[in-house]
Amino acid sequence: MSTTLYPLKFKPIYKEKIWGGNKLHTLLNKENSPQANYGESWEISAVQGDVSVVSNGFLAGNSLEETIEVYMGDLVGERIFEKYGQEFPLLIKFIDANDKLSVQVHPDDALAKKRHQAYGKTEMWYVLQADENAKLISGFSTKVDKASYLNKLNNKQLESILNFEGVQKGDVFFIPAGRVHAICSGILLAEIQQTSDVTYRIYDWDRTDNAGNSRELHTDLALEALDFKKYDTYKTDYVSAVNKTARLAQSKYFSTNVLEFENIIERDYALLDSFVIYICVEGAFDILYDTETEQVTTGESILLPAIFDQVRLVPKTKAKLIEVYIEDLKD
Repeated sequence: MSTTLYPLKFKPIYKEKIWGGNKLHTLLNKENSPQANYGESWEISAVQGDVSVVSNGFLAGNSLEETIEVYMGDLVGERIFEKYGQEFPLLIKFIDANDKLSVQVHPDDALAKKRHQAYGKTEMWYVLQADENAKLISGFSTKVDKASYLNKLNNKQLESILNFEGVQKGDVFFIPAGRVHAICSGILLAEIQQTSDVTYRIYDWDRTDNAGNSRELHTDLALEALDFKKYDTYKTDYVSAVNKTARLAQSKYFSTNVLEFENIIERDYALLDSFVIYICVEGAFDILYDTETEQVTTGESILLPAIFDQVRLVPKTKAKLIEVYIEDLKD
């Protein structure tokens, strides 16, 4: 039996959510549950209590944490292992918002460490499908400060200062820690984020459960985390071309590209010193490495070990993937 590393797939971790729908099943080929509204599929996770388990090859049944413990820098990259150890630094999700999520904010690394001994949460959204007139919230629409923000919040006028964006398939939003945000109804997206489950809920649309209870809000915690600045633009501008990569996001936490291709593509990672994740958002393709092949289809995510210098991507049909890795960027 070979003990050589290979591209790793993982068992999805499904999350039932009050706002979830059925697009994970109908559009991304995920497991169906008539009894549950699956709002999220955690594709690759190192969050404690929800650590991903390998589903393919001889490592099947081993957790991501156990696999990193054995293969270390060969799997994640030497500098990444040196910084994060056995904790994988990214969380990859699909999110199906059949109803709107709460308005929330995440702390940065410094605040999350001080309060929770955790990492902060910078994230990115790639819209896979959006119903007509679907919107999301990213940032403030006007200049505010703590006092004016609290005034709007306490008087149930928060929506008047939030930036609502109409969305369609292919739209990208980079959400740095500190930015107020919410996914609204009718949106299916892929989320790339730091490994963190720390969320401060600001507003939940005055919803209550069957017993009439509201979900907990974190008004005071959010106050110190919020970035009150208004920015000129919140949506990422990029140009996608067939058979070429287009840069979506670049940060010290992760870099992402989109690759739409109908021809065979060679990818060279010899100088990267990082794992690479492919999130297949359309079509299907084969990864050719050494003398082996691994097929990836719509709705699947796969982890390419850092030890891989080159791979060949062969589309079965026209395919589209999000490519994720961590660059050695100097702060």
